[in-house]
Amino acid sequence: MSKIKLDKLSVFFPTFNEEDNIENTVKKAKAVLNKVVGEWEILIVNDGSTDKTSEISKRLVSDDKRIKLIEHVENKGYGAAFKSGFYGSKYPWIAFTDSDGQFNFSEIVNFIEKQKQTNADLVIGYYKDRKVSPSKKITSKMWEFLIFLMFGLGVRDVDCGFKLVSKSVIDKLPKLESVRGAFISSEFLIKAKKAGFKIVEIPVTHNPRTLGKGTGRDLKVIVKSFTDLFRLWKKLL
Repeated sequence: MSKIKLDKLSVFFPTFNEEDNIENTVKKAKAVLNKVVGEWEILIVNDGSTDKTSEISKRLVSDDKRIKLIEHVENKGYGAAFKSGFYGSKYPWIAFTDSDGQFNFSEIVNFIEKQKQTNADLVIGYYKDRKVSPSKKITSKMWEFLIFLMFGLGVRDVDCGFKLVSKSVIDKLPKLESVRGAFISSEFLIKAKKAGFKIVEIPVTHNPRTLGKGTGRDLKVIVKSFTDLFRLWKKLL
């Protein structure tokens, strides 16, 4: 994994209260990027964390000018962090993963190679074996089925947090609207498909969370996801 695979790449990590994980996640990504990407940047999108995430992130930034910090003064939600990462990235290709360390960032090489083989605009991950509870797997599949019924989006894992995207997609798509809920990933893929961009899928490894706590299943997040879903459905009708 020592040969340059991509000339330029932006990588961002949406982050909320990940003081136990963010440094390790960034350092592992940096080690991979130094080997396979000619010119790169890492954006840490700190979505109003109340722990030491900001403090740790600032230290990482001071150690390497290629690492940047985008701060939300208050917690705005995953959608807001997602948009800040995409709209704040400068290179022709953009990748992102969750900041909790559950993905193996070295697999970005597989995304790059898949893109070159297919000339896709988006390479999106799907879990080989998602390391979450059975109830979360079931509700995720129910959500994906609802998205398919309402919008015709047939992908294996609409919310898998590992993707490689051409910046041209971000530049040409209508403005993304979802903020608080988890609908942002679905909205993004629905609009990309509607605009005619090529989407291909690739399997990714998912490791169990060992530190910290996820917040994607909070009731207010779920409610806002459905609100955003029906708003877009009504608009597209």
